[in-house]
Amino acid sequence: MASTPNEELASFANALADEARKIILPYWRRPIEVESKLEHDRPIAESPVTIADQRAEAAMRKLIEERYPAHGIYGEEYGQVRTDAEYVWVLDPIDGTKSFITGKPLFGTLIACLRNGEPIVGIIDQCVLNERWVGVSGAGTTFNGRPVRTTKGPEDGGCTELKECMMYATTPHMFHPGEESAKFERMCSVVKRPLYGADCYAYGIVAAGFGADIVVEADLGLYDYAALVPVVEGAGGIMTDWYGRRLTLENHERSKGRVVACANEMLHEEAIGILGEIWSESESGSEGARKSTISSVVKEGFWYLALGIGIGIALAKPRK
Repeated sequence: MASTPNEELASFANALADEARKIILPYWRRPIEVESKLEHDRPIAESPVTIADQRAEAAMRKLIEERYPAHGIYGEEYGQVRTDAEYVWVLDPIDGTKSFITGKPLFGTLIACLRNGEPIVGIIDQCVLNERWVGVSGAGTTFNGRPVRTTKGPEDGGCTELKECMMYATTPHMFHPGEESAKFERMCSVVKRPLYGADCYAYGIVAAGFGADIVVEADLGLYDYAALVPVVEGAGGIMTDWYGRRLTLENHERSKGRVVACANEMLHEEAIGILGEIWSESESGSEGARKSTISSVVKEGFWYLALGIGIGIALAKPRK
């Protein structure tokens, strides 16, 4: 049987992941120089980068240029080329560099292929544990070659309400003060238990139905989540931004790197009810409190005005 275009792209994505493994593994738990990238507009301004990140991305970009010279590339380490192309490869050679440099095997190589901005192929590759998730639009998700599905409810060990579920985020420090942190804190108060520190691996856990039900994160780059979308959705889950919008190249700026991945529709609907609600600054500053007070005064004013009009009409009626 002839393979589909998406499956051909997935086969090539696997070859990219194989190449990245060859480069990354020799650096695992070995002394390695770490550089710092500073982005002062982010909640966590400093992020580490190593020669393993750089060499792995360079190798993958070289293979893409050789095989698909008309395709675009969007990488964490070496930037963007031809992002207006029909097909764009999105690369994060080591998602979770902090885990990598501290010897924790929960980082992953993320590889996505977008068609017209939509993620159609995604790979999460954990080279140390020899684990790989591959999601292909129209063909489902596999874990080490075996089809996997997210949980749908109590019948398969899952849950349908947030109060029953386990929620992952890489760190509680990834949320900007104000709206993001307040909404995340509310999520933490609703779920059974919030958990931290799994980077991209958490999305694989949700996709495979291994016990986690939801991931909520913010401040992500396109390269942090593009590969995760086909993996989660191919397994039957739902992954959107906090307002329920599709995660695409076009929507990236609107979504602001805020993502939620859920095992099933019921959890997603409840999560969006919290994360997507209209935000009032009243919980995070005096300006919001002032607006809230003004709103209350206006509402009370209308009430008294209506009452006064009603009394006036009553008094104006001629007595019999």
